[in-house]
Amino acid sequence: MLNRIILIGRLTQDPELRYTQSGTAVASFTLAVDRQRANQAGDRETDFINIVVWQKLGELCAQYLRKGRLAAVEGRLQIRQYENKEGQRVRVAEVVADNVRFLDRGTEGTGGSSGSSSLSPGSGHGSNRSESDRSFSSPRYQDDPFADDGRSIDIVDDDLPF
Repeated sequence: MLNRIILIGRLTQDPELRYTQSGTAVASFTLAVDRQRANQAGDRETDFINIVVWQKLGELCAQYLRKGRLAAVEGRLQIRQYENKEGQRVRVAEVVADNVRFLDRGTEGTGGSSGSSSLSPGSGHGSNRSESDRSFSSPRYQDDPFADDGRSIDIVDDDLPF
């Protein structure tokens, strides 16, 4: 059996960080994910998917992610039930993330990183190299990344699209 979800979308609001009674951090946010195909009217519909991130990874998401940021989330689908204040049974579907990757650049004032970074349990919070630290800083690279000009190029993990 397999329960694995991979999503790429934009946050609909800043993550909400809470702590359980035992002190465990839990962040939650909603990811807006466009569907692959357009509907009959020609519009692409969007799904709004609840994401839950636990422990240090949740704290890092709350620190670095903001509304509108593009992120990839990898985790498992969880269906849970609870009884609301009116006594009605509510069923909730959410993704429990075990890996989060920031896919666009945050702005300096919002605590965003200067580049994309990957977050997963035990990984710290990824690399946050500045543009001047990157191996690909020449204008030639920006124009044609596959040009063979005889120079050897050191590939930095932050520059890979996967």
